[in-house]
Parts: sequence; C-alpha cells; structure tokens
Amino acid sequence: MNSRDPHPFSICVYCGSRPGAHADYAAVAQAVGQWIGQQRGQLVYGGGRTGLMGLVAEATRTAGGRVVGVIPKALVDKELANPLCDELHVVDTMHERKAMMAQRSDAFLALPGGIGTFEELFEIWTWRQLGYHDKPVGLLNVAGYYDTLLEFLARSVREGFMGEWQMGLIRTGTQPTDLLKALQADVPSRARDDRLAENI
Repeated sequence: MNSRDPHPFSICVYCGSRPGAHADYAAVAQAVGQWIGQQRGQLVYGGGRTGLMGLVAEATRTAGGRVVGVIPKALVDKELANPLCDELHVVDTMHERKAMMAQRSDAFLALPGGIGTFEELFEIWTWRQLGYHDKPVGLLNVAGYYDTLLEFLARSVREGFMGEWQMGLIRTGTQPTDLLKALQADVPSRARDDRLAENI
C-alpha cells in the first residue's frame, strides 16, 4: 500500500480560519486534533494555519496523526497555507478543494466557523441526502454555538420543508471524543476500503 495514506480512519474537519471569541472554541479544536492523532488517524482539512484550522492541524500532527491540507490558490496567502502538512494540495477552485476533501475522507465533522464552514457542512449533508455518499456527518456544538441553527433546522422540519429523516443524516453532540467515536463507528467499511484502495 502507498505510504501516503495508510490510516484506517480519515476524517474531514470543517472549521473557522479565525479563532472565535471564546477560548472553548480553540480548546475543542485542539481536543479534536489530539484525538485524531492519538488514534493514528488522518485529518483532511482546508490547508490553512490560522484560526481553528491551524489549531486542529497542529494538534493532530503533534499527537502523531497525519495531516492532509487542500487549499485553493486564491486562499494560499489569505489563510496562510500550512507548510507542515504531510500533504498540501493547492488546487484551482473551491469545487476541486471540496471534491478532494470528500474523496480523501471517511467521515465529516463541523466545528464552529463562519460562512465557509456553513457552506461546506450543508453541501456534504446535501450530498448524503442525494446518495452521492453514505459517510457519516457530524456537527460539534461547542458552547452552544450551533443552538440557534439547530432550532432553525427544527423549525424547517415543522414547517414542512425538511423531513425528520434528513435530520437523521447528521449526528450532533457537545463532547468531541464521544462524537468522534460515534462517527468512526458509523463509517461504512466499503467507504474506508474504497479510500484505501485508491492509494494502493
């Protein structure tokens, strides 16, 4: 097997390129990275070294995990592309970025972030709804950051624009270790096998 991607668990983390206003956000990003590294897992993320992105990548790397960054050319300077990634892919467009991140991952987890994080979460959730993948999707609700979003989504169900089954396509939680373990347990063996086969 190619040594580029030998890891049995590869998770894509979406999160902010800023640190946010509360220390809890940084602490949970570090906890997520540490858990991935301790499992000898692989982090797939947006390739930057600022904000929560930088924290989760560094925590993964220092804990013994592998880091794959994917960043479009337009953001290389703005988000300060991380030269410490085991693999850093500079691509032409956001579409290429998101497709590669999805391909290299067994599961997806959103931490606090801004409009880019929201867009990535909703797109990968939509892809699962449409059957483009069957990989688990998680939302880590740190310090109540996503409380009002979850309330709004519940209203969308009540108003008839979404079904409960769609909400069932994502896992939510407040404790990083518990949610990460649940996502890992939910990974279909076929998805993991397909990812590893691509790197033989």
